[in-house]
Amino acid sequence: MTRRKVIGLSLALTLTISLPALAAELKVGDEAPNFTMKGSDGKTYSLSDFKGKKAVVLAWYPKAFTGGCTKECKSFQEQGEALKGLNVAYFTASVDSVEDNTKFAKSLNVTDYAILSDPDKKVAGEYGVINPKNGFASRWTFYIDKEGKIAAINKKAATDNAAIETATTLKDLGIAK
Repeated sequence: MTRRKVIGLSLALTLTISLPALAAELKVGDEAPNFTMKGSDGKTYSLSDFKGKKAVVLAWYPKAFTGGCTKECKSFQEQGEALKGLNVAYFTASVDSVEDNTKFAKSLNVTDYAILSDPDKKVAGEYGVINPKNGFASRWTFYIDKEGKIAAINKKAATDNAAIETATTLKDLGIAK
């Protein structure tokens, strides 16, 4: 076996061992995997807390303190008014540590919503958002209705206007009344 093949196999094995098992791809109509994650505000949030009460938006982003992620999280803070009046709990989430996301939230003055952390990548794996090339979450937004079903998945989420796009989608879906 050539050195190149050995290195390639070693890298593939390392990625396979270090990443959680990827779930089958979620589709509209599927039951959303329950999650429990700690937020940048120090509280712990679970999807089950909102079942029967509110729609939930879970907007995954790759990495705190990076360009697009900063724009997206800032949008939810600065344009959050677009989501007011809708019966929705909305969160951004990444596989960053709670400490990193708390610092990130403070740097952006995020006070209107919580940034959730999934450092062990368990929830991200269940949602199928782990990018196998880098181990970060993909920028996907999940719209979950009050019954816990996935109403929509946006795999090309906006960064600059994330909150406005989210509010428009929620209104179009009619799940946040």
